[in-house]
Amino acid sequence: MPSRTSARPSSASGFPHKTSSQRLSSRRTTTATVVDIPDEGPMTSLRTRICEVFGDAQKSTAGHRKSATSLRKIQEECCYVLPQVRGREKQAEECGEDDFNVEVARCMLRVMSVKKSEGVGDRLVKFLGLFLRRATDKGKLTEHNPEESGEAEETQTLPETPSTRLTSYILSILLPLLGSKEKVVRYRATQLIAHIINSLDSVDDEYYELIRLSLLKRVRDKEPMIRVQAVLGLGRLAGNEAEEDQDDADSDNEEASGLLRKLLEVLQNDPSADVRRSLLLNLPLTPTTLPFLLERARDIDSAIRRALYSRLLPALGDFRHLSLSMREKLLRWGLRDRDENVRKATARLFRERWIEDCAASSTPTDTTSPAQAVSPSMDDLLELLERIDVVNSAAGNGVATEAMKEFWSGRPDYRDAINFDDNFWERLTPESVFVARSFNDFCKNGEDSRFESMTEEKMPEVTKLAFFLQRYTNDLINCIRYNNAMSEGEGTEDSAEREFIVEQLLHIAKLLDYTDEVGRRKMFSLLRETLAIEELPEEITRLVIEVLRGVCGSEAAGEREFCGIVLEAVAEVHDNIAAEEVMADNEDESFHSAHSELSDSTPTKRNTGGRPNGRGDYNSEIDEDKAIREIMINMKCLHIAQCMLENVEGDLQQNIDLVTMLNNLVVPAVRSHEAPIRERGLLCLGLCCLLDQALADENLSLFLHCFTKGHDSLQVSALHILCDIVTTHPNLITAETVDPAFRKSVYKIFSKGLKAAHAPEVQSAATTALCKLMLTSVVRDEDLLKQLVTLFFDPATKENAAVTQALSYFLPVFCHSKRENMEMMAMAAAGIVHAQVNLADEMDEEEEAVGASVVASMLVDWTDTRNLVIQDAAAASWNEAGEKEVKTVDGDVHLSLANSLLERVLTHSCSSKLLRSVALKDTDNDLEEERKVLLGMLGKLYVTSNSTMKKLRGVSDLVAEAIEGKVASDATSRTAVNKLNLALTKALGEAHTVQPNIEEHGADQTLAGNGNDVEAAMEVEATEGKAVTQGQDTLLEQLLDDDGKDV
Repeated sequence: MPSRTSARPSSASGFPHKTSSQRLSSRRTTTATVVDIPDEGPMTSLRTRICEVFGDAQKSTAGHRKSATSLRKIQEECCYVLPQVRGREKQAEECGEDDFNVEVARCMLRVMSVKKSEGVGDRLVKFLGLFLRRATDKGKLTEHNPEESGEAEETQTLPETPSTRLTSYILSILLPLLGSKEKVVRYRATQLIAHIINSLDSVDDEYYELIRLSLLKRVRDKEPMIRVQAVLGLGRLAGNEAEEDQDDADSDNEEASGLLRKLLEVLQNDPSADVRRSLLLNLPLTPTTLPFLLERARDIDSAIRRALYSRLLPALGDFRHLSLSMREKLLRWGLRDRDENVRKATARLFRERWIEDCAASSTPTDTTSPAQAVSPSMDDLLELLERIDVVNSAAGNGVATEAMKEFWSGRPDYRDAINFDDNFWERLTPESVFVARSFNDFCKNGEDSRFESMTEEKMPEVTKLAFFLQRYTNDLINCIRYNNAMSEGEGTEDSAEREFIVEQLLHIAKLLDYTDEVGRRKMFSLLRETLAIEELPEEITRLVIEVLRGVCGSEAAGEREFCGIVLEAVAEVHDNIAAEEVMADNEDESFHSAHSELSDSTPTKRNTGGRPNGRGDYNSEIDEDKAIREIMINMKCLHIAQCMLENVEGDLQQNIDLVTMLNNLVVPAVRSHEAPIRERGLLCLGLCCLLDQALADENLSLFLHCFTKGHDSLQVSALHILCDIVTTHPNLITAETVDPAFRKSVYKIFSKGLKAAHAPEVQSAATTALCKLMLTSVVRDEDLLKQLVTLFFDPATKENAAVTQALSYFLPVFCHSKRENMEMMAMAAAGIVHAQVNLADEMDEEEEAVGASVVASMLVDWTDTRNLVIQDAAAASWNEAGEKEVKTVDGDVHLSLANSLLERVLTHSCSSKLLRSVALKDTDNDLEEERKVLLGMLGKLYVTSNSTMKKLRGVSDLVAEAIEGKVASDATSRTAVNKLNLALTKALGEAHTVQPNIEEHGADQTLAGNGNDVEAAMEVEATEGKAVTQGQDTLLEQLLDDDGKDV
């Protein structure tokens, strides 16, 4: 890397030396000048030879080494060959070092005016950097003095060679050009300086600070291409300064930290993706810069994210140097990225680089032998999973499952080498059982049939897996009971690992083939017994029920058997816990029976009015423990019932077990005074309503009441239940027999949820639910759609990422999926613009609102019928070859939008006449702004002759009325209105021209009339254009009427 060295001694050879102040002053004088090419003078042999070398170098990079060698020979002849030798060689002219430097600089200046798009400039820059590096290295060897080498190393003096003088001469010319007004000159000068810095090992201290300051100014250049080259050079300087800081840790190098801090600020805030990517790949990897580099995994540019995973992280070294949380975040961000290339780069990093890091620590490396691929090792894979904390990262929707799926798909050697023998199952660990689970999931869910056969070969049969599951379940239950008995709660970590092992075994059991009746019966009995254990954790309970559902079969008889088994387990759990309470009460009564008579004769608190006795306090504690125990019983039973209802699809009324559970367990829970029991009971009731429409109709008002009177978490649950019920039974609110007041009350719940800015969870739940219902056309309400669009542009929802993300997906998909949705958006557009203008006026000056013009542009795009994913049947046809052809779509939706906009503009609330009749106030300014936005939208509409004639004429009349009323007070609005007027005139003329069954002479007359009318509309005033259009329409109507009579 280029390091700073002390100023070299001023030696001769005719090289001009200037002080730093002189250079700075000369730079100021040449800042605004263009590149000044030195006087050519007479042609010399030296110039010819150097130009030939540069001419060859600019053709291709393949001959750069040869060209650099040729140029180095010319330099040696000019700098090292004695004059006597030159005379013997019969040189025509005597050329020295200064002549060589001037000629090279002359060729370099020619590059300054070459544009970026020309590859010649880049090739010459690379050639010059290659030559300077090779010439500097050879110069050190040529003038190396062993006696002075020790002193040079101590003083850090740059050796005085012709190459170093040439470098200094080039830098002295390039530095003033960094301030040129021409962006091409600034770009080439910055590029060449950055390339020189990255090519050389050291730079003279005299130019080091000038380069640093000049490049820092170019970092703020307005051209991104110049900033890219500036950060390339500064990245090398920052890396060198960072190394100096590490070598001298006691020193406080403020310059280095300041340079790094500025570059990190550019990395975070520069708007150009190329600049950020260049910094990402060129900044030094230090503990200071590493967090800023890794956060580029969330950059908005996919190329930067891909570069992080494909180039930076592999070059980082051992991934185990990263923290555990950072490893998990990098995997989650990369594997769930929206860009496929980023996901592929992350998967390659995990299955190739990280596994090699684990293998390197366990396998001794032989430096003498060539590099070979590491053979598959189970220990390395287990260590890799341990390094990503598989117990936590694989739970729920963790990233470990996705990472192992990519691992198995990209490592066939591990797929073939893996072996799950009995010894493996006897000594399961969280990492090893997850390997088996992920391998089973990959093979079962894979498209290749070969993977299915691999599971039959490597995975155990159902009976053997059932025995292993029973063994580890018993270990878990014993551990839980032991932990409950311990006062300090010892063994919690061991319990978590054992719980994870049982969960993974149940995941494996979900995908097994239960055609083997012996294995099916063994697994059935095991799951039945396990479900009745009251200490069973909730997650394992859920998995047991899911596996039991698969074991019972998918037919109706299997579902009834499944419900019966689960309800028996619920009753058994309730009886076991209740029996323990009875035994505890009996022991307590026998212990205190000796004091019963004394207690009866003893004055009580009520009688004596004294302090409460110990017996009363003890009874209150017993009652409190009983209440807590009863809540635990009901919560456990309700959780089992909830998991069962999530796996049932049949009719509720036809299943007697479900009806019994509803009456004896769910309904009492809903009526309970304990909040946890009541909330879980509502969830179970909502699941029951999904199975029976009549039950849902009866209890829909209950869920509405829960949202109105409940707290935040209950409101979220009520919204989820309402969304599921209405989606499953849309007739509850869409049928014609439904009371409009009831439908309005349901809509009011969602509207209230959208306004719950104080509760982000409630607002996001209401937004997501309403988006689902509107996409499925269950809810069709213009006011709710208007509220959703307004919420999308509201700056207050910027912090609620869930709402923003849901609406950013919903709005374009909703509009572009169906024509009916576009029409609804068109009808609501004027109100949306009005709400947005009012919102911007009510906001404080510090807050930034989305401009009304931006909202208008998006509304026009959302209502453009050309963006429809599925066109109407009338717009599609098939040719003779059987290929589908899409005709030109009509613009009826935009005509409806224009109609609503013009009606809004022509009303008194937005009319310019009213604005002129009253004094301008804040409200009038808002109306003026709204009117400009509405009229500006008219010029962006899509109008075609395929549209409905009635709509074309209706909008044309409104436009004529707007022109006559002069509602467009500014030039932009008048241009938009006139543009729409011309488009309507043209569309009307084309529509009349293509009308079928018109006689030939009538058609010719119509064409002539239309052409004249269009031309007249473009030349005459707006009022005259209106009269001509009306006359044309009358004539065409008469022609069409005559044709209709003939037909």
